[in-house]
Amino acid sequence: MLSRTLCLAARPSGKLATIHLELQEIPLAPLLDGDVLVKNTWLSVDPSIRLRLGESAPSGYLPPLSVGEALVGLALGTVVESRHENFRPGDLVSHMNGYRDYATVSATAGGLGGAGTLTKIDAGDWPHQWFLGPLGSSGLTAYVGLFEVMNIRPSDTVWISAAAGAVGSTATQLAVHHGCTVIASAGSRLKADHLVDALGASRSFDYHDGDMDSLLAQAAPHGIDAYFDNVGGSHFPAALNALRPEGRVAMCGAISTYETSNTLPSNLFQITAKSLSIRGFRAGSFGHLYDRMRSIVGSRLADGTMIYEESVYDGLELASTALVDLLNGRTSGKTLCRL
Repeated sequence: MLSRTLCLAARPSGKLATIHLELQEIPLAPLLDGDVLVKNTWLSVDPSIRLRLGESAPSGYLPPLSVGEALVGLALGTVVESRHENFRPGDLVSHMNGYRDYATVSATAGGLGGAGTLTKIDAGDWPHQWFLGPLGSSGLTAYVGLFEVMNIRPSDTVWISAAAGAVGSTATQLAVHHGCTVIASAGSRLKADHLVDALGASRSFDYHDGDMDSLLAQAAPHGIDAYFDNVGGSHFPAALNALRPEGRVAMCGAISTYETSNTLPSNLFQITAKSLSIRGFRAGSFGHLYDRMRSIVGSRLADGTMIYEESVYDGLELASTALVDLLNGRTSGKTLCRL
């Protein structure tokens, strides 16, 4: 059996373009004991895959893909055939073998830090794709960054970067509901206005509008207590300057550096001078908190006090466009591909 699969056609030397990716028909691996055949229905399009498309990947991360190799990422699908006792045909599952129509998935293998292990999903009345968004890894990342890593307090002023994205938009609303003063930044004026008007941020700015230190100082003239970093680049040193003593940073991602070289900021001594706490994290290490997160986020989605937004691309043939658009800031909320 053949399955359409999005593969790396050529390594990008700078910005990713759709010509670097191509659809191929690839034979499915034979089903062995412990394997499950899944028909994918939703693909999660995430910026982190860009880290694996170059000649090398960051130390501690998954290895770079070879030219011709299939892309991977979180996906939802329906079990077609199973050789594992815990999975039956018709089950809705999540797994890491996205970017293809069908996938042969081991029921025991996982991705980085255990994330992406084949998991049965009881969606109830929720839209299935929400388990790739606010009720899935995006929601868990937002929840963990705020409450487990930074331990935010209602009195805190919190800056959230890339706040119009899948993680940032959920984090913005969770922090607002917790009572925090939320400073939110995004890549356009339209997105920045939406963060205040629809998501409840106290102030917002488009990071293209000027010097980062000045923009942040205008939005938070008395400084910030915590910073949720989805961007890296010039955002991180600006946060170090703006953080008050004993401030906290949750380092979730650095999308601004995924297609460029990254240099260390010159003001790292602020970490020592201000006794700052900086912690990187991966949501996959906090899978035991899914139920708690889903209870909180799900209840707010149900009563309308939290909203969820998504950018949906129809068909696997548009998955490469979706990824390029995401990396260039042309999507809002969770970016998905519906099969």
